[in-house]
Amino acid sequence: MITFAKLTRQCLILVFMASSGLTHAITDWDTLNQEWELLYEQGDYNRATVVAAKALQIAEQTREPDHSDIASSLNSLAFLYSARDQYKQAEPLLIRALAIFEKSVGEGPETAATLNNLAMLYRKQGQYAQAEPLYKRALAIDEKILGPDHPNVAMSLNNLAQLYQAQERYAQAEPLLKRALEILENTLGANHANVAMSLNNLALLYTAEQRYAQAEPLFKRVLAMSQKALGPDHPNVALSLNNLAGLYNEQGKYPYAEPLFRRALAISEKALGRNHPNVATSLENLAQLYREIGHADKAKPLATRAAAIRAAQR
Repeated sequence: MITFAKLTRQCLILVFMASSGLTHAITDWDTLNQEWELLYEQGDYNRATVVAAKALQIAEQTREPDHSDIASSLNSLAFLYSARDQYKQAEPLLIRALAIFEKSVGEGPETAATLNNLAMLYRKQGQYAQAEPLYKRALAIDEKILGPDHPNVAMSLNNLAQLYQAQERYAQAEPLLKRALEILENTLGANHANVAMSLNNLALLYTAEQRYAQAEPLFKRVLAMSQKALGPDHPNVALSLNNLAGLYNEQGKYPYAEPLFRRALAISEKALGRNHPNVATSLENLAQLYREIGHADKAKPLATRAAAIRAAQR
């Protein structure tokens, strides 16, 4: 099965109180947060988790038990556990973070963000009945606090839509994605990265519904936006190439898909290093294509290499 890529990490909203615009002296906690983010971007999830755990430890040692920095660190560590599919470790951290924010800020944006995080954790495990009320509560909070046309509302709409898509409730997902896209285009402009994310999500929905003729121009628009904004060798361009190739692969248009998968792999290896999880995704997709066209000999070394990358992150 071809793996399609989400073009953003924002679906799991990280809560960093330090980014609120307040000026403060850089602390060890801030430095550790910057360090784990860099390690995550480099694909070193194991070391990133160690650093995020240390940041949480410092927050717990230097802040009051219900301080927002502790909740932020809990969110960060849970995010990394979730990225490594360690959901049992992530869940109690998010539940604790939610309790802190509910006590300290009530129905505020931080609470909504943590609700989104916890809902996504449940969605990734297929626990849809647990995820839906959390997503809906997060959306209601954002709409009440920020107004119906705020970009954060669009993010919550996207999250809820992805839950419906995972359940093949496409008729419920589509209007949410279209509303999210409209909000982002109106507030951020047609060429913003979050608009590309929203277009990508809508294209993924159309692909899942086998509405390929509607998905293709959206994927192409996202690719053009990414190349123009970021240059031809950016990792997000690789993700866009991967998705367009996946669309062609779904339709059996293998001669169109193969060069795009190969280019995505080359970009990811150059930009991120040979052992990054995004490289594993490209290897897996290219291997799947070769299996489908009867070239098991080409698929095997790619799949073996991808499995080794995945194993190193667990």
